[in-house]
Amino acid sequence: MRFSISIPQLVTGRFDDEGLKAYLARAEELGFEGGWTMEQTIGEAPGVAPLELLSYAAACTTRLRLGVAVLITSLHDPLQLASAITAVDQLSHGRLDVGVGHGGNFRPFAAFGVDRATFVSYFNEGLELMKAAWSDEPRITFHGTFRDVEDLPIQPKPVQRPHPPIWFGGTAPNALARAVRYGDAFLGAGSSTTATFAESVQTVRRELDEQGKDPAAYTIGKRVYLMIDDDAARARERVVDGLHRIYGQMPGIEAVPVSGTPADVVRGLQEVADAGAEMVVLNPAGVNVAEDREQMERLAAEVLPQLT
Repeated sequence: MRFSISIPQLVTGRFDDEGLKAYLARAEELGFEGGWTMEQTIGEAPGVAPLELLSYAAACTTRLRLGVAVLITSLHDPLQLASAITAVDQLSHGRLDVGVGHGGNFRPFAAFGVDRATFVSYFNEGLELMKAAWSDEPRITFHGTFRDVEDLPIQPKPVQRPHPPIWFGGTAPNALARAVRYGDAFLGAGSSTTATFAESVQTVRRELDEQGKDPAAYTIGKRVYLMIDDDAARARERVVDGLHRIYGQMPGIEAVPVSGTPADVVRGLQEVADAGAEMVVLNPAGVNVAEDREQMERLAAEVLPQLT
């Protein structure tokens, strides 16, 4: 099992640039595979936009892969989003991973000028258009339901070919079938429980078999919200407070985190691994960069060496 770490995004007052630089440098020193952000353009958390933050992180790192999970691409213009993703891939010299999802029908589509009745087809077509924009063709032609592109020049292209790895989220059977059909990897949401993730893994594996895809070439991962504290009750209180900062009073959100003493967290993460995770995005739910840094240090020293 491989481990990545979340990149702190919350801003309360002045952006802690020095703290974040030190955090990213330490993540590389500790050997984490990647650093991941999330997207919440409209929501409870005062978070820095993910691709912009990854551009900053690209300048502060040399080895760490940089991920976002997930971009709600149904709320974006495909060509502009493709260009932004290309920019981060170029700035990081090919270290970007991109998670995508349509976001579900509860999103405020009207705020983004998107028709709720067609958001899934808008998502599917948008991903197809982005892949066309990333293709080796210097000029592209694309005729869809929502976009009409006729012989337009699109440069530059991403460093990674044919494009940065595409990770899919989702839990519904149709979404998981789509994840296997169009994606390179699956990432279970941090807002889902380990039990829900285990069910999703079984569906993904069945789809890989039915669609004739190589399971060895398709990574399965999960984001895990967590908190370590020598006092298990205090750890629980801290992680729940952190989730409420991110998600507000979302029903069921208090059931998703892993928390407690180092031994408790080892046990919880082992359950995620046993459920099928090959890569885990460890997401401390601290109040600031310093608290997340303290959690990262404890994970590296007290938890990860004990996991199989």
